[in-house]
Amino acid sequence: MLQLSFVNFRKDSFLLVEGKTVSDRFYIIQVGRVRCFKEVMASAEEQSFLGPGDFVGVIPCMSGHNQIESVVALTDVVAISVRRDQYTELIQKNTPVALKIIRTFANKMRMLNETLTRLTLKNSVVASPEHLFSVASYYEKAGMIDPAIYAYYQYLKACPHGANVEMAKRRFIVLKPRSHAVYFEPPKDPIRLYPKNTMVFCENQSGQDMFIIQEGQIKISKVVDGNEVILAVLKKGEFFGEMALLENMPRSASAIAFENCRLMTVNRQNFNQMVTTQAQLIARLTTTLAERLWSMSRQLANTQIPDPLHKLFDMLALQLEKEHVQCTAGSTYHFDLSPNDLANMCGIPQEQQAACLHQFMVDPRIRIENNKITIPDCLEIVKSAAFYRKQVR
Repeated sequence: MLQLSFVNFRKDSFLLVEGKTVSDRFYIIQVGRVRCFKEVMASAEEQSFLGPGDFVGVIPCMSGHNQIESVVALTDVVAISVRRDQYTELIQKNTPVALKIIRTFANKMRMLNETLTRLTLKNSVVASPEHLFSVASYYEKAGMIDPAIYAYYQYLKACPHGANVEMAKRRFIVLKPRSHAVYFEPPKDPIRLYPKNTMVFCENQSGQDMFIIQEGQIKISKVVDGNEVILAVLKKGEFFGEMALLENMPRSASAIAFENCRLMTVNRQNFNQMVTTQAQLIARLTTTLAERLWSMSRQLANTQIPDPLHKLFDMLALQLEKEHVQCTAGSTYHFDLSPNDLANMCGIPQEQQAACLHQFMVDPRIRIENNKITIPDCLEIVKSAAFYRKQVR
């Protein structure tokens, strides 16, 4: 039987403190108001004011990471304390609470995506299907034919009278014989197979399916002004595409097969059934979203580091933290990322990458093996990154 406890906080007291070790519980506010903020805020969106019915601390609780923000009581506050191990039962007993958490996460993720793109690439993208043509052009110039042909097709479908229709038609006809792109139109089959480097969906494309990775890895990225930023590389068991499903809005980023992939699709009808019948799966989705939001929050901190080389090492530390790697002196870790992948994650402009990556690749703190990054001493990387972030404050 689900038994939740009430906790009282006096005005000006802290419910949560940024950087403190992970908590096994989060709070649902019943009475009063709180302010959520960070010591160094990359954008105004990182401060918020919450009240009855809102919740705090879910992201670190469900992701198993340290607190990403401080929360202070603006008035006397009464809150319900929910332990991580009670969440599945909470879903079964109170589906609306779980749905509110998931939809709030999806909304926050979309805002963080936009903020991260703006700060990383010093620009933003207007949500328009015309942007599909820009994405296609970028991948064609980068020599990635499969994502390019897919994006050209989606542009022609979304903008039959668009400004670049004739060019898109010509490029589609030229590239199609060389392409391995699949599923230009969504099939009815719940299982889909995507060869490496093919596009699952394109940013600004319409669509309402969510995907669960059964095999392989998926790269989530955005293209702005001829530059690509990698938002995440997702692995087996992870979800993606949930924002379009939950918010009924165009895709906010592109998904590309980083390896050969086998994906299971979840549509709106299936999702609604999952919420009421598969509490454990919804708990997994919440954990996945929490992990992603925590990672994006850390990436925002990375945008504030001015030195490109320091950015790269901080991004390595972030990947270690994401994987919950136990970093001890002399512990080694092998990444599935190339130096160029890492530079794109940091949003380092193409014209700066060569010089920066040369410095990075000769640094004794890392090794490059088959164009993949290996860290000989994880603890040294984590300490270096913490020092670089501290210099920003």
